[in-house]
Amino acid sequence: MNSEIPPPGSYAVDTRSNRVGRVMGSEGPYVQLRPPSGGREWDVPRSALRPACSAEELSARVGDLNRNSRLP
Repeated sequence: MNSEIPPPGSYAVDTRSNRVGRVMGSEGPYVQLRPPSGGREWDVPRSALRPACSAEELSARVGDLNRNSRLP
């Protein structure tokens, strides 16, 4: 069981679905992740969370930049 939570703003992976998200916070046994391109947060049990590797984080950051470049 992974008890360490990545800090808010960092990227992590929901190992149940392999989805990458930005850590928004935690409450009780859950950590809230938000998709890199924005959208609705989802809850991930701490035991199903791992920090994103370099390639996963890079991909998520590129997604953020692409989204921000399309904003008015």
